[in-house]
Amino acid sequence: MKPITAIVLGAGQRGANVYAAYALNFPNELQIVGVAEPRADRRAAFAADHGIPEGHCFESWEGALGCEKFADCVFVCTQDRMHYEPVLQALDKGYDVLCEKPMSYDRAELIAMGEKARQTGRTLSICHVLRYSPFFVKLKELIESGAIGQLVSIQHIESVGYWHMAHSFVRGNWNRSEDSCPMILAKCCHDTDILTWLIGSSCKAVSSFGSLAHFNAAHKPSGAPPYCLDGCTHRDDCPYYAPRFYLEHPRAVSDGFVSVVSLDPSHEAVLNALQRGPYGRCVYQCDNDVVDNQVVNLLYENGVSAAMTMCAFTEHCERIINVMGSHGQIQGNMESSTLEISDFATGNRTTLHVHTPAGGHSGSDAAMMRDFLQALHSGGGSKTSADASVESHLSQRSIFTECLIEGKSQSAYAAEHGMARQSVHDTIALIRKKAKIYFS
Repeated sequence: MKPITAIVLGAGQRGANVYAAYALNFPNELQIVGVAEPRADRRAAFAADHGIPEGHCFESWEGALGCEKFADCVFVCTQDRMHYEPVLQALDKGYDVLCEKPMSYDRAELIAMGEKARQTGRTLSICHVLRYSPFFVKLKELIESGAIGQLVSIQHIESVGYWHMAHSFVRGNWNRSEDSCPMILAKCCHDTDILTWLIGSSCKAVSSFGSLAHFNAAHKPSGAPPYCLDGCTHRDDCPYYAPRFYLEHPRAVSDGFVSVVSLDPSHEAVLNALQRGPYGRCVYQCDNDVVDNQVVNLLYENGVSAAMTMCAFTEHCERIINVMGSHGQIQGNMESSTLEISDFATGNRTTLHVHTPAGGHSGSDAAMMRDFLQALHSGGGSKTSADASVESHLSQRSIFTECLIEGKSQSAYAAEHGMARQSVHDTIALIRKKAKIYFS
């Protein structure tokens, strides 16, 4: 079987180190034959890694998609608000598409992307990688088997990690809603999607609140300069001191954060990049506006309720879940790959250790790539097709960001805009009805 050929639009951390890296590990399955990347150094390094000729290296996605079709598929790994146009153009060009999450911030764009995939007959898959995690696959299997009786409620915690928050959502590319998306989409669309998948129903009601509690000017230490390397006297007691993190923290290398700061991982090169680069800024003097904590309560059409908590201020980056049923309970930690099942009738407690590969969202990234490539070979759908993602995104965007507006309830939003709460509720229902029309 011939390997699938692909063009990567955006040679950043996900594009280069996750999706394209699969081709280096499994060249018999995938070959990268083109790249679009505005940064010349990253474009050159990527091309060298994959043996891409100069004629298939482009500064922009427009250049890559403006040529005659020269690959089987396109990986859209541009920034969050730059997915819509390249996805549509790639589908029109006859490419199958793997698109980084979230699909889009705009509900009209979401529906249009799904419609375009239908019209062209091409595969459009979205990178909701947690659906491929051995941990969540096993958890869904247990729920559907009736191991805990009737599913009643789920508690889910997204522990972002203080260092991950500082890197990605304070100093990094996802620090502003205007430039990327609100936190509920940029980070937690994984979590709201996996809840919808586990519960197997559509969300019909939601309430939420959150805030930017800490990463703001009000908490700047006295005398702290705009950049950590400008002689900050709080270097020993500030957990967000940039040189310590990027040069000493073990996750900085293992999670690929150093490569974002500088392609050259040497001590000298990283220090130089932190002098005036975005990742060397004081976390209390950045232009960030996304929340660092949020609580979301959801009610699904099948009667199941869910509570999701996202918080930056945790030691570990991990997902913890508590699934409660009529006859039992399942408590799990994705990062430790453990599921503890309690049987109310017998009092028995069973602990399962789910085998998960290290890194890559606990094996999810590689599994998603295999699923996408197999879908292209077979002509079938993938677990994260547009059909599976549009309604999830619509709920997240329209409910969480329009009807909750940075943590406001439907009632508060209605009052602020001089609307009846029922009108807000009806608007949500109409959006979901449109999504269901698409799915019919």
